[in-house]
Amino acid sequence: MDFLQNHIEALIFVATEPIKLIDIRSCLVEMFEAEIPEENIVEAIEKLQRKYEEDIYSFQIYAMAGGYQFLTKPAYQASIGILLKQRSKKRLSNAALETLAIVAYKQPVTKTEIEQIRGVNSDYAIQKLLEKELLVLKGKSDAVGRPLLYGTSDKFMDYFGISSLKDLPQPKDITPDENAIGDVTE
Repeated sequence: MDFLQNHIEALIFVATEPIKLIDIRSCLVEMFEAEIPEENIVEAIEKLQRKYEEDIYSFQIYAMAGGYQFLTKPAYQASIGILLKQRSKKRLSNAALETLAIVAYKQPVTKTEIEQIRGVNSDYAIQKLLEKELLVLKGKSDAVGRPLLYGTSDKFMDYFGISSLKDLPQPKDITPDENAIGDVTE
């Protein structure tokens, strides 16, 4: 079983985004030219997850966005944050974040609905989010003109480190102080 585990470990390691169980299985079936029971793959992944929970490793295998991915452990967040901050020149603008939040909570949603909530044109923000693959087209609305419907992608989940949309903060979880801009006067 270690042989299978090593191949699974390699697949998860090279995946640039969370690799789904079905994709792992497909690669292994083609590699070994034999059927591999899904429970054997799940068992191997669980063994790998236990292995990387040990303190000697700075990374771990996490289940996220419907797949598995190596990520660094939270204890190393500060040093990695500094590195990423130094390297990051392309961040999401406030307009893009607003648009993304609206889509995440209201999806599937049309551009008109986004613009009604934001109160401004959202063409540029939507285009940039589509280019970054954080938004995807979910089809067309039945409304007049059949406008496009937008939703979040698996890359969105990966970008924000969540497993499902249920992991998004709920309005009751957000205190007004966290969202205040400028000085609060009474």
